[in-house]
Amino acid sequence: MDIQSRQMQVNEKYMARCLELARHGTGKVNPNPMVGSVIVCKGKIIGEGYHRACGEAHAEVNAIASVKDESLLKESTLYVNLEPCSHYGKTPPCAALIIRKQIPRVVIGCTDPYPEVSGRGVEMLQQAGIEVVTGVMEKESYALNKVYMTYQALKRPYIYLKWAQSADGFIDKIREDASVKPVILSSPGMLQTGHKKRAEVAAIMVGTRTALLDNPSLTVRHWAGTSPVRVVLDRNLTIPSHYHLLDGSRPTLVFTQKTKENAPNIDYITIDYSEDVLSRVLSHLYSRRLNSLLVEGGSFLLNQFLQRELWDEIQIETAPLFLGNGVAAPVLGNSRL
Repeated sequence: MDIQSRQMQVNEKYMARCLELARHGTGKVNPNPMVGSVIVCKGKIIGEGYHRACGEAHAEVNAIASVKDESLLKESTLYVNLEPCSHYGKTPPCAALIIRKQIPRVVIGCTDPYPEVSGRGVEMLQQAGIEVVTGVMEKESYALNKVYMTYQALKRPYIYLKWAQSADGFIDKIREDASVKPVILSSPGMLQTGHKKRAEVAAIMVGTRTALLDNPSLTVRHWAGTSPVRVVLDRNLTIPSHYHLLDGSRPTLVFTQKTKENAPNIDYITIDYSEDVLSRVLSHLYSRRLNSLLVEGGSFLLNQFLQRELWDEIQIETAPLFLGNGVAAPVLGNSRL
């Protein structure tokens, strides 16, 4: 193995550790990215850290703080899966700290698309005479923070579509009022998985019909974690005030064409329903820094996202059950799946 291949192998070894550390921030750092950092001196890890929570110290800061003998930093390589920040936000710039500590070499997984950082962190380090290596396990680094990357690049939340369907392609029987209970198509295991996803996303969305027929809570109950912001389309404000979505227990956004005064934990947002509703909703969520959205129904709303190709991931559970007729499952058609 030549020297270049050996060095690449070493870089990937420590970058893999950065990614492992970064995952400890899952569900805790939103809307920030998950970042891990490792400091290596003469083939030995002397410091590690990861971003623990939004507003708290970044991974590089925690890694540097964990080094017992600070004099070793001048002979070390700092590994990090995302480009060090170069601006003052809730915390000082990590690039400036790396320069101040005289760390001579930095290895980065992928650059940060955030405009205040993108390329500037690398440039800041290089101008200080630091050797910078980028693109180490780049695909893996990008994939870890796919939600953050999509939010920054496309200016919208990362969108998950989710539904359960019968073996013959129906998501429910025909129901006209809430007194008729829906068909249960999700297994206990998938129900738990679904609530785990709720705990991981920033917002969860349903349409008017689903809200009226199911009276959903859209909260995390079968998993540990924080419930997401609830989003509902209610053009004519037909959802009864005693329904779970309007109980004020969680922040809730109601998109309507009417005007109504906000209530505790409930914001009524007036939009023009004759125009592009989904784009207006997604733009509003982006402005609130809600970087991920789980769309749980119903069929009409899911089809709207599919037809517009406004999605990033789809989860479909097919139950071993035949309904014969009912509400047809969303149609993938020419979608990217």
